[in-house]
Amino acid sequence: MGRHGWDSGPLRWRLTALLGVAAVALALVLTLLNTLPGDGGSTAGTTPDGDKVHGTPAVPHGAVGPEVGWGLTHTQFSADQGSGAATARVKGLLSKRRLPQIQHIMGWGAGNPEPVKGRYAFAEMDHRIDFVRATGGTPVVTLCCSPDWMKGGESGADSTDWSRAALERAPDRAHYGDFAALAATVAKRYPDVRHFIVWNEFKGFWNESEGRWDHEGYTELYNLVYKALKKVDEDIMVGGPYLVMDSVHPRQRQDASTTVRGPWGAMDQRVLDAFTYWNEKKAGADFVVVDGSSYTRDDDLLPDEFTATDKLTAVGTWVRERTGGLPLWWAEYYVEPADGNDERTGWSETRRIAVQASGLMAMARGGASSGFYWNPEKEKGPACAGCLWSPTAGDDGGEALPMLGLISRFHEEFPPGTAYETVSVAKDDRPDVRVLADDAAVLVVNTRDRSVSTKVDGKRIHLAAYEVKWRNR
Repeated sequence: MGRHGWDSGPLRWRLTALLGVAAVALALVLTLLNTLPGDGGSTAGTTPDGDKVHGTPAVPHGAVGPEVGWGLTHTQFSADQGSGAATARVKGLLSKRRLPQIQHIMGWGAGNPEPVKGRYAFAEMDHRIDFVRATGGTPVVTLCCSPDWMKGGESGADSTDWSRAALERAPDRAHYGDFAALAATVAKRYPDVRHFIVWNEFKGFWNESEGRWDHEGYTELYNLVYKALKKVDEDIMVGGPYLVMDSVHPRQRQDASTTVRGPWGAMDQRVLDAFTYWNEKKAGADFVVVDGSSYTRDDDLLPDEFTATDKLTAVGTWVRERTGGLPLWWAEYYVEPADGNDERTGWSETRRIAVQASGLMAMARGGASSGFYWNPEKEKGPACAGCLWSPTAGDDGGEALPMLGLISRFHEEFPPGTAYETVSVAKDDRPDVRVLADDAAVLVVNTRDRSVSTKVDGKRIHLAAYEVKWRNR
């Protein structure tokens, strides 16, 4: 869980030190004026009309059904902030590609949306939604995480606990209804958001005493949110359960699935059990959401980094068979293990792009029609391994990086509804290349750290080490 980490950064509601008796007295008066009787917290900077429509909702230009294609998730640092020149540059890049974009309601770039019950603070969320609107992308909202007062913390605009442990705690059961009400408020505020994901990675839903996921608790929350959103607008599309599809070493027996397994490892049976429960007890779903990596829980890439991506195909196939063909989304996907600081810098960018391309291919083969690249930008540069664009902190930032080219081209060439076709590859070279094709395009990946010359789809093709190449048919 939470492999991507959380860095709270500067708190948004930090009080400035006040000097002098008069200033202290003023602060006390303001506190009294901004505190509602019995709510236990300051309402400074909040509003009671959180469901008031924000800005000018965008007219949907792209995905209006449950499948949105391949895109990205905004996290703590993204192109809505930074140098004006750099952010404008990214807006231009994304406007040409119109990628679907996910934003969470709390954390990962958004503040506490409801610091006090019935009092809302959507400034940062508004800013992110405005950014997505400005780029013409399809906005997707992940309904996570929950305000402190819903999970045993303090109420108040100046009391948010941004520690990772606090952020990733699930709401208490007594507040499931309050979270569903917050979800409905978000839906009313942004009526152009038609796709909602319920929660993130089962955060806070681990049953410690039984050593398994609390799939009952999550499903109860999911069903309340699903019904609340459908009450706002029955055409809103809702998906879950956003489970981390963990796997273990193929030799491991404890918690290992005996049916969903391969050279890449074996699925954690506890995850499959949780998914099965949600799938059987859910109030409904317009699409299904998973998350996971090609490597095992112990960061083993088996038998190698490219073959390990076959796990993504196996997971997708298993999920689709059990959900009656519901559209499948990968909210997050990882093919490169992180180090102790949650950094992925050990590979060259060409190798990284090649394995990422292989992962996208594997997800598509497993029936996925949507997938989201996590964390497109770091706070500062110049090094930015795996980023979609260079950091926007400086005027020279916001330049497209190779990963953006891969994601956007994949979105363009293989949109939802693509009928994939089998193409020929020279027999002796099949272990060296991976191929995905439809009637118009072929994507070819060299999995070797040396050049390869082979025939694909009847045509001779030369590939440098780890090269990713597109061909028209």
